[in-house]
Amino acid sequence: MDLQRGGRVILISGLTLVLVGLVWGLVVPQTPFPRLALTAHTEFEVNGILLIVLAGLLLKFRHSVGPRSVAVMVAYAWLAWLMMASEVANSWWGTKGILPIAAAQAGATGGASWQETFVTLAHVVPGLTLILAWTLLLIGFVRGPATQD
Repeated sequence: MDLQRGGRVILISGLTLVLVGLVWGLVVPQTPFPRLALTAHTEFEVNGILLIVLAGLLLKFRHSVGPRSVAVMVAYAWLAWLMMASEVANSWWGTKGILPIAAAQAGATGGASWQETFVTLAHVVPGLTLILAWTLLLIGFVRGPATQD
């Protein structure tokens, strides 16, 4: 994927995550499990800012991050939305498998088997993708600029 296009997609996704997270913050007290909803609110903001930083690094600094690496980073930007959707749903479901500390604080008793599986997969897949994306970003910066002046 083209660096400029990919960086823009990542930036817009990050900015939108922050905005949706701010609006979601207004809903937190109305959910059955407000502690889990607060976790979703926090994750919206953290992932949004992380993507904004990622896009800024890609677009404004010299590096050797290639198009396939950018594609992995864009994939994470999209997968982050899946993770956020699962956290929003979890504010009603009260699953406890993947977020046991927040679930315990929320008094969550666990969701249906399919809900637990969905929330788990919606965290594991994006989480592994983020680790890969950040590793590729680091490698692209350690290698230095692709071309010399």
